[in-house]
Amino acid sequence: MNKVRMYTSAVCPYCIRAKALLQKRGVAGIEEIRIDLDPSQRQHMMASTGRRTVPQIFIGDIHVGGCDDLYALDARGDLMPLLRDAA
Repeated sequence: MNKVRMYTSAVCPYCIRAKALLQKRGVAGIEEIRIDLDPSQRQHMMASTGRRTVPQIFIGDIHVGGCDDLYALDARGDLMPLLRDAA
């Protein structure tokens, strides 16, 4: 299974939903980058995604987007192949 990296904050309900879906799909470990604890990470997140909100989710080297994007990917049946096959 590919590495999952997620920019998060402590009080984000969308982050919690995204983590729950990933865990339901078998992701054992998620590298969380807490932008509320390290504000410089928000700048890095914005530079690499073009977005300001959390969560921002990467599977392998692929930027999936936020929570709604993750759920849409799952609904299309594309999440599991991405978890297995991302670069």
